[in-house]
Amino acid sequence: MLMELIAHPHWFWLTLGGLLLAAEMLGTSGYLLWSGVAAVLVGIIEWLFPFSWTSQGMLFAALTLLCVFFWYRWMRFRESAQQPNTLNQRGSQLIGQHLTLDSALKDGVGHVRIGDSSWRVQAQEDLPAGTPVIVTGVSGITLLIQPRLPPS
Repeated sequence: MLMELIAHPHWFWLTLGGLLLAAEMLGTSGYLLWSGVAAVLVGIIEWLFPFSWTSQGMLFAALTLLCVFFWYRWMRFRESAQQPNTLNQRGSQLIGQHLTLDSALKDGVGHVRIGDSSWRVQAQEDLPAGTPVIVTGVSGITLLIQPRLPPS
């Protein structure tokens, strides 16, 4: 078996690639994925165009680095194209929400009901009950609000 792998190096690379990809499936968080892909590519290239073991090793190293580089670039592009995620950040999901104050704010601080919850709110000024407001931000568990201007 070992002699057959040495006589047919493409089988060595395809086997190594398969083992690395199988090990990746056991949960190594991506560390072996690109080495496995590079080994499979070396196996295919070596099968089509046979060349020396030294060249195969250098091609494997170069392909591993190229695979990692292109994956890194793709991930950076993908992250920049995604919208910010507010999952499990209820306060952030409320930014831009239009509300009406149930009670007056004292020293710029009060509470407002949203659905079945009571939220602490803070404004730069005291506001009377019934004032229409808009949520402009979140500071910890406090919603930052400001009075809503009437439509013109």
